[in-house]
Amino acid sequence: MRILPIFSWIVVLWTAKVFLLSLPYKFTLHPDTQHIFGMIGEWMKGILGDSMGSWFANYGSYAVGGVELVTSLILLSPAAFWLLKKMNLLQSAPSRSVMHAIGGLMASGVMVGAAFFHLATPLGIEVIHEGKSDGGSLFYAAVSIAILGFVLFIVNYRAYKSTVTQ
Repeated sequence: MRILPIFSWIVVLWTAKVFLLSLPYKFTLHPDTQHIFGMIGEWMKGILGDSMGSWFANYGSYAVGGVELVTSLILLSPAAFWLLKKMNLLQSAPSRSVMHAIGGLMASGVMVGAAFFHLATPLGIEVIHEGKSDGGSLFYAAVSIAILGFVLFIVNYRAYKSTVTQ
């Protein structure tokens, strides 16, 4: 069963890398971020009304970034728990499998939303802003994390459940 923790940490590191490296763009309202959330906000106005669309255009990057930050912290927390235990500063903590299951489900949820907005709005798979294309990298990262996050949830939930029932 040593493959499961290795697989989990690879998925966690990929997910945290994507989430954490995007935070400066989301939290500083980088022009690319304004383009993406603005386009989705305009689309939302036609479906959910002006106020909801405007809110998403103005604050959606903060909300999504906040969820990605919390998700990353949950996914990475087993490493911090391990270190705190080694330093005798913590007696007990949730298991790695529990935290990776929760974080995997959260990561999958937020990236299913991202993939939805790429496919259902004028944003598209390939984001083009000021004549530059991302080549679909944002969409493909979202899809990979949506799938891998759900797999992370399933395998870690099963692992946790099998240790509880033994």
